[in-house]
Formats: sequence, structure tokens, C-alpha cells
Amino acid sequence: MSATDASYAGGCHCGAVRFEVELPPVVQAQSCNCSICAKTGFVHVIVPERRFRLTQGAEGLTTYTFNTGVARHLFCRTCGVKSFYRPRSNPDGWSVNARCLDDTAALDLRIEPFDGRNWEAHAAALAPLSQDPS
Repeated sequence: MSATDASYAGGCHCGAVRFEVELPPVVQAQSCNCSICAKTGFVHVIVPERRFRLTQGAEGLTTYTFNTGVARHLFCRTCGVKSFYRPRSNPDGWSVNARCLDDTAALDLRIEPFDGRNWEAHAAALAPLSQDPS
């Protein structure tokens, strides 16, 4: 974590699943229009593996996969909320739902559209997001 990064907590609706994520003050996020993101309102904040930590509720998660089966969509068994998941575009990192962070007041959250309906043509643009800046 750099000197300007901070730890943010978040979780599902019922509180059974909790996580922490290290983020810089300015965060690039994506609002995807693919079938699952459009229906759930997921706003992606993709982070490297080491910047994410599940703090509570591993036993309360259930997994959903579709299409290629690479992405691991994790949902709370109690309330059904997907707070984070292992994305197909970034299997070395995590995608956290910005809407599931407890407090984003200190973040400069910059949400840009992402054309997930045409995922194959655009997925490569997401790959660097799970890499730590050098």
C-alpha cells in the first residue's frame, strides 16, 4: 500500500460477508452493460489480489459461473448480494462492487462506461487494472 492509499471496508446487504480493499485516492471504475452487470447494477473496481481481503463470511458465499466458467461470481447465501468476484478479464485480481463499499466519501470515484456486451473486443483494456503500479 502506498502512502496515499487507504483501506476501505464493504460487504453484502445483510452483513454476513465483509471485505477490505486498498484503494488509491482516485479510483477508476467501470459501469458494464453485459447481461449480468446490467441486471445487478455492479460497478467494477478491479484491484490486484494483494489489495483485497475477505474478512468475514467465506462459508456464506455461493458461486455462480456461466458461459466460459472462468469468472467466479460470488454471492452471499443469505441476502444474494454480489459484493465482489473473480473476473474473467482479471483472474489474478478481484472486482469489487463500488456500491458495496461502506463509505466512499474520501474517494474520487471515476465511473466510466464499459462495453461488456462486446466483451471479447474490449476485455484486454481491463487486464492492467489488476496489476500493481510499478
